[in-house]
Amino acid sequence: MRRIRTLFLYILFLLSGFQTARAQFQGVRWTSDGNAFLSITPEAVLQTDVVSGKATTLISREQLTPTGASKPLTVAQLAFSRDSSHVLIFTNTARVWRYNTRGDYYLLDRKSNRLRQVGKDQPGQSLLYAKLSPDGTKVAYVSKNNLFVEDVATGQTTPLTTDGTRKRINGTFDWAYEEEFGCRDGFRWSPDSKQIAYWQVDASTIRDYLMLNTTDSVYSRVIPVEYPKVGESPSPVRIGVVAATGGPTRWLAIPGDPQQHYLVRMEWFPNSNELIIEQLNRKQNQSILFVSQPTSGSVTPIHRETSDTWIDTKGIWNRGNPAGWEWLDGGKSFIWVSEKDGWRHLYRISRDGKKELLLTPGSYDIASLNYIDEQNQYIYFTASPTNPTQRYLYRTKMDGKGKPERISPANEAGTHAYDIAPGGRYAQHTFNSHQVPMATNWIRLSDNQVVRASPRPTSSPQTPRNVEFFKVQTADGISLDGWMRKPENFDSTKKYPVVFYVYGEPASTTTNDVFSAGSNAQFDGDMAKAGYCYIALDNRGTPALKGAAWRKAIYRQIGRINVRDQAMGAKKLFEQHAYLDTSRVAVWGWSGGGSTTLHLLFQYPEIYKTGVAVAAVGNQLFYDNIYQERYMGLPQENREDFVAGSPITYAKNLRGNLLYIHGTGDDNVHYSNAEVLINELIKHNKQFQVMPYPNRTHSISEGEGTSRHLRSLYTRYLLEHCPPGPR
Repeated sequence: MRRIRTLFLYILFLLSGFQTARAQFQGVRWTSDGNAFLSITPEAVLQTDVVSGKATTLISREQLTPTGASKPLTVAQLAFSRDSSHVLIFTNTARVWRYNTRGDYYLLDRKSNRLRQVGKDQPGQSLLYAKLSPDGTKVAYVSKNNLFVEDVATGQTTPLTTDGTRKRINGTFDWAYEEEFGCRDGFRWSPDSKQIAYWQVDASTIRDYLMLNTTDSVYSRVIPVEYPKVGESPSPVRIGVVAATGGPTRWLAIPGDPQQHYLVRMEWFPNSNELIIEQLNRKQNQSILFVSQPTSGSVTPIHRETSDTWIDTKGIWNRGNPAGWEWLDGGKSFIWVSEKDGWRHLYRISRDGKKELLLTPGSYDIASLNYIDEQNQYIYFTASPTNPTQRYLYRTKMDGKGKPERISPANEAGTHAYDIAPGGRYAQHTFNSHQVPMATNWIRLSDNQVVRASPRPTSSPQTPRNVEFFKVQTADGISLDGWMRKPENFDSTKKYPVVFYVYGEPASTTTNDVFSAGSNAQFDGDMAKAGYCYIALDNRGTPALKGAAWRKAIYRQIGRINVRDQAMGAKKLFEQHAYLDTSRVAVWGWSGGGSTTLHLLFQYPEIYKTGVAVAAVGNQLFYDNIYQERYMGLPQENREDFVAGSPITYAKNLRGNLLYIHGTGDDNVHYSNAEVLINELIKHNKQFQVMPYPNRTHSISEGEGTSRHLRSLYTRYLLEHCPPGPR
């Protein structure tokens, strides 16, 4: 899911309270009994009782301090063995593309208090995704694209693969799989701890995009990134199984051309030596589930689904994390999510795929699956059947006959999020809305009763903003959700400048009923005090809970249907509200929102007079194959849609003011997008302003003073070209 996996949009979504794409990020670290949670301080790991709030030291400073060191490890993540006798500690982390997934690991023996480094013979800060085996006797990890196993008792290391290179990747993934499917951790322990199943990516056929670092030395340095552009075949990926003691890998004979499909999910059956695997075809409109028996090599399809557009993977409804499988009855059945009846629903499917039961019937979407209570036969999920801008927790019986029962309080309209403890007795509950600041409490799940309130940070804003939510129907008969924040001391007899915040693509919504609605992190000051009307609209194709038809309407139409909806929504608002000054209209967005901003300026110059586009895709043929082919098809078959959906096609129409911003070190939306757009504008003698940020990535956050400079640049441009205040 390109462009939502950026620091900027990630921060916006954290503020929003919606559960976001964040595969790397952990929620509450619950204890196994669900009665307490863990927290990490610079000095220790604490265990806090949910109800009483009493905190005790679980791992002390002394236990976290390596022999000969003067200070304890900085703990990023930790994992306990099943019997809690050992703790695997992730520290000294480093960034891999989006998240800090590379670093060092230490193993603490809590009985002897012995702390030793795992993989100490590997290069420092090179280990990824270290995991204890289910029986706690071994640790597996990836280093330099090879897979290793280390014995807990002796420290002896066994390499499971030796052919890893920059382009042959064992146990983890390439850029495209990570960015677009959320796939990072690429190996799984078998339940009996005797085998490991892992992905191998062969990126040798994928051409490198060459980024250029021109500032870190007197000579420039080339940074190659294997990056499959749209229209290029995917990296061949296969899944193999290897003994934990080493030896040859047994490759699964999954049907089909590996350059024409993706393997997006793989897990072991509970208490079994069988695997379940999800395969998507290249167009991502066909999903097949296979069951494999590695010992015999057999691979059997058990479930197939097709779509006229595309099929979403688990990361969409699991906060960006595709790992794990929702097993029932010890592996006799499992939970599946599908939009095949026009709504995103939960299904129960038998192990052989022959029996299927719809668990959440009705004309509404689930947003995420939160918890399965097999003992009481309830399944908990997030949804909002009547208002797609909000989120609530529901539960329903697992026989498919019950009606959804709302757990979130009836008097709290807005956005709720839940992190449910093992056992389902307690949960961390957060709530906010455009009128209510974010609040976090610890609750009893069965009736949503607070068992302990968490103090709100003193730095958090407390005053509701003057934000109004509305619906507007366009001339095309499309009903759009939106919000508007009006200026302070608003006078309806005067006219005010308008700034639209846009995204507009399938990765994100902007009209969430959250306390940050109406905020603009890039404006240096307060837009309402400055005298702007600040507005957001969500067009067709955004991932709102409005049914599959709404979300999939954008198929092969990015850059057209979403842009028209935004423009027609703006026109209707101008007709309805005389106080909106049509001579002072600005629009801005980042990434996909930057592309939408360009389109609006170029396709509807009579409406939008000023635009600020950040890190935009200027030419859809320049982006990666997984994202672009999912939503647009194959350019070999419908190239005209890619051309018609690219901002450079309409750049000649620019009449207003454009500020274009891009990081030259953007490995996601490459800086070449900026340069082809600049060339096109120059060709047609269009005047504009451009700001390249040297070596900054898609988030444009690296380097001293960068964020402050970007805010200042954005704000000064807006103030100059879309002057604030009433007239």
